[in-house]
Amino acid sequence: MTQDLFREDAYLAECSASVTAISGQGIVLDRTVFYPLGGGQAGDAGVLVLADGSELAIADTRKGKDADGKFTNDICHLPGPDQQNSLSKLKPGDAVTARIDWARRHRLMRFHTTTHLLCHLVPQLVNGCSITPDYARLDFNMTEPLDKEVLSAGIARLVAGAHPIEVGSITDEELDANPALVKSMSVQPPRGTGRIRTIRIGAATADAGRIGADTPIDFQPCGGTHVANTAEIGQVVVTKIEKKSATTRRVVLGFVE
Repeated sequence: MTQDLFREDAYLAECSASVTAISGQGIVLDRTVFYPLGGGQAGDAGVLVLADGSELAIADTRKGKDADGKFTNDICHLPGPDQQNSLSKLKPGDAVTARIDWARRHRLMRFHTTTHLLCHLVPQLVNGCSITPDYARLDFNMTEPLDKEVLSAGIARLVAGAHPIEVGSITDEELDANPALVKSMSVQPPRGTGRIRTIRIGAATADAGRIGADTPIDFQPCGGTHVANTAEIGQVVVTKIEKKSATTRRVVLGFVE
């Protein structure tokens, strides 16, 4: 089981770790700052710094799977295609430093938080999501048209409002009693631990996960990485709106560089 340090602090760019396994799925560490592909957010890239100071490039990060194809609690770091020489020097038990590509991660964090702002501006269920370093998109289950300029102005207003983002949690029972907190039709929050991680934007309280507190801009279960304040997002606009089907409107986001 890999300790996922990014859940508590998305700003950790590196950590010391030990190799617990190496397989065709990748390199498993006892702890990591690398976020694995999930919830629409791309997996992290970066490097593992070995004991001799050399670096092994990590091209992607994924959740481990068992023999039946079910996800495990391992996080697998996938070496780049030309890393065989560095990989041959690594074995279980070795100490490494896991270091993410911070510039890439920060773009993912900014985009992911923006998608939550978009959920506030378009209060419809989401039936598809993709968050990459270069763009993000949400597919909304709706038939009404959307206005690109209106949405871009709404995002700009919320970014300028400098609203805090807080990580909290609720119980499985609280989620069952408030099913509308889940805004995705295709992805359900992971259960099993008794607590479900939440992201609250705005209306900061002593308990970020408390249901019934001052009305936030957005409050939903989410395991992804986010910035600490909407002001950190910078300039993000809606670059395209597409009618993907009779009941799906796709909104694509991009940075203003």
